[in-house]
Amino acid sequence: MTDVTSGPAETRLRRSPLHDRHTAAGAKFAPFGGWEMPLEYAGGGVLKEHAAVRASVGVFDVSHLGKVRVTGPGAADFVNACLSNDLGRIGPGRAQYTLCCDDATGGVVDDIIAYLHADDHVFLIPNAANTAEVVRRLRAAAPPSVTITDEHEAYAVLAVQGPRSAELLGELGLPTEHGYMSFSGGAVAGAGLTVCRTGYTGELGYELVVPAGDAVAVWDALFAAGTAYELRACGLAARDTLRTEMGYPLHGQDLSLDITPVQARSGWAVGWDKPAFWGRDALLAEKAAGPRRTLRGLEAVDRAIPRPGMAVYAGDERVGTITSGTFSPTRKQGIALALIDTAPALPDDTEVEVDIRGRRAPMRLTRPPFVQPSVK
Repeated sequence: MTDVTSGPAETRLRRSPLHDRHTAAGAKFAPFGGWEMPLEYAGGGVLKEHAAVRASVGVFDVSHLGKVRVTGPGAADFVNACLSNDLGRIGPGRAQYTLCCDDATGGVVDDIIAYLHADDHVFLIPNAANTAEVVRRLRAAAPPSVTITDEHEAYAVLAVQGPRSAELLGELGLPTEHGYMSFSGGAVAGAGLTVCRTGYTGELGYELVVPAGDAVAVWDALFAAGTAYELRACGLAARDTLRTEMGYPLHGQDLSLDITPVQARSGWAVGWDKPAFWGRDALLAEKAAGPRRTLRGLEAVDRAIPRPGMAVYAGDERVGTITSGTFSPTRKQGIALALIDTAPALPDDTEVEVDIRGRRAPMRLTRPPFVQPSVK
């Protein structure tokens, strides 16, 4: 993977090893997490790409995601003492959604998928913009026996998502029968890779972790076999509408150093009974006292489309702020996630108003997801 200068001379954006394939497909690019990544493709656009994932199959290049390998005696125990979820709940060959929290405040440094290979080997996939900070924190805490290796540019990641994803991967001879949040090895076009039964769309799907040098061959093999399955290349714009429909949080908007797992209703990803993890004391205290705000869903009553940063009102009182907002291609209405004050208590179905450029738009509080998940 290479860097590219974009904008000011001092701004350096990384590129995926599939950049030339995206250019040839007419991709519109945008900076994301320090990378130049495809936002949408010519002949598609967000609506067609979104629909492909809900109805058939789409593939996303998400090579910007971080890759961090933790190895050595006690590696799994070390990770478990740092990150929020309990690795003891799973065994080798399984994956787990977890959080890297600030030890003092409980705020979220990043949300991560952890792949447990063995007691001495854990592979982590953090977000692009936060990889260096996650590595820094892990290295600062690691005992001499544990090695933290930043492999951010050593691998590409292809997310094959949609109800026909298993058919497509099966056509290529890849394993597809393993359970949700587990992984298995395979090969395509002579390239060894890992097939992870994970995703960020709410649909049946897989993420392929591929050595960077083999990414083009795997991409080409997918599209050679994909015509029969109506495979479509999908960009980060459709990825965002898909994940918002599922109520999946995006770090930097719905999770952050200022937004804790308790506030984001991500307590299910915290091993509350573990003796140690970063942020434990702060989060236990917040959980016991009750958070001052929580992440809620909103659906538009009219044709309004909410956007991040917009204020939410109950009568004349400001009660919250939109963190993620978009038009739902599936529901054909505006939807949002918002941090809403817990006092006064506002039950689901309460009608509130969102300030959209000076106009108060009616919206209804609800509980995500906005679309029924089909991950299994």
